[in-house]
Amino acid sequence: MALAEVFEAVAGPDAPVEFRAYDGSTAGVRGSGVTITVRSPVAVSYLAQAPGALGLARAYVSGHLDVDGDMYTALSRLSRAQETDIGLGEKIKLLRALGGPKVLLPRIPPPPQEVRVNRRWLTIGRMHSMDRDANSISHHYDVSNKFYEWVLGPTMAYTCACYPTETATLEEAQEYKFDLVARKLALKPGMRLLDVGCGWGGMVMHAAREFGVKSLGVTLSEQQALWAQQAIKEAGLEDLAEVRHGDYRDVKEDGFDAVSSIGLTEHIGKRNLPGYFAFLNGKLNAGGRMLNHCITRPDDSGPSIKKEGFINRYVFPDGELEGPGWLASTMNDHGFEIRHEENLREHYARTLAAWCANLDAHWGEAVAEVGQGTARVWRLYMAGCRLGFDANVVQLHQILGVKLTPDGRSGMPLRPDWEPSQARAAKSPAEA
Repeated sequence: MALAEVFEAVAGPDAPVEFRAYDGSTAGVRGSGVTITVRSPVAVSYLAQAPGALGLARAYVSGHLDVDGDMYTALSRLSRAQETDIGLGEKIKLLRALGGPKVLLPRIPPPPQEVRVNRRWLTIGRMHSMDRDANSISHHYDVSNKFYEWVLGPTMAYTCACYPTETATLEEAQEYKFDLVARKLALKPGMRLLDVGCGWGGMVMHAAREFGVKSLGVTLSEQQALWAQQAIKEAGLEDLAEVRHGDYRDVKEDGFDAVSSIGLTEHIGKRNLPGYFAFLNGKLNAGGRMLNHCITRPDDSGPSIKKEGFINRYVFPDGELEGPGWLASTMNDHGFEIRHEENLREHYARTLAAWCANLDAHWGEAVAEVGQGTARVWRLYMAGCRLGFDANVVQLHQILGVKLTPDGRSGMPLRPDWEPSQARAAKSPAEA
């Protein structure tokens, strides 16, 4: 049986992509704008040995399968095609048609970008211990600062942006996000901010530059810390802003007026989150606010980590996602009165679309910088995540909590005042 026939049996004869294979067979729709090319028998073995997303990822990352055209469009169309349901008997028939045991044995090693199956360093140590967390973070963030500059743009913000308007650019949306966090935290000159998991220091520098706040950021990525320290120096913010290379658990200072956690909770692990929120609460002055911004899952059914999934093996080792209700409840049980929550799911889909466009625009440079395999991991991962946010497979929540004073005061306004339109409406006629 030709590979094209196998493709049609799985995806249907009218799948909205063009399919080509090394055996010369073709299928699908010519001129669809998306072409899937199976270049060698190795791709077939990968797909047979690990059916679904992981096999597809291995074949693509290793270069034995190509996707020409927009990756998001390709994944979207293939995800619809995968709804075709075939029984066990048909699957066995297709496996025989592909060559039977010879595509299953011997096992083909996964690409070197995959960290778990290769029994590399990640298997060493207890999950979410300091050493293992450091290795996990380094795997993802210590890729290349130049590569991240091309993908993320000038703000170097590697978290969900917040788009104030339909026409806002990525850079405008990232600055708006930092400003939104600052306003939710009610930052004012003279305050002290702790930003855990600070990345390249965007929030730290924004708080210092725009609000006159003395800001401390910590990151487990050495490359992030070096980049941020240089950026702080170039911006002349050394008196107010600091970024350290280290674990948030190593921060000795306390008495902060506000804490921001933007994109770190996903790396902490469910069993560690109660201690995490308690630790951050202990760093705050009474009346201080904490803003937790993180990727979540829509509900708490199923495991919080997919150990055999593409994301865990290639992108975010040991990453865990929880539901927003569980996170809010855990924050509440460890010292924070929850005062506001919002879901920015659609904003993350837009953010990822912009990052995908940036990578495509710098594809040749990115491949030269980090290699074809790593660049392909990123192309696949970001497009897949965009699809996940669009389809409500994952969400992005900001949860604002406050540490009450001993007599129960929150210091919060009667109504939220952090959106510019609301802030204007709250002014008296004379002020307006």
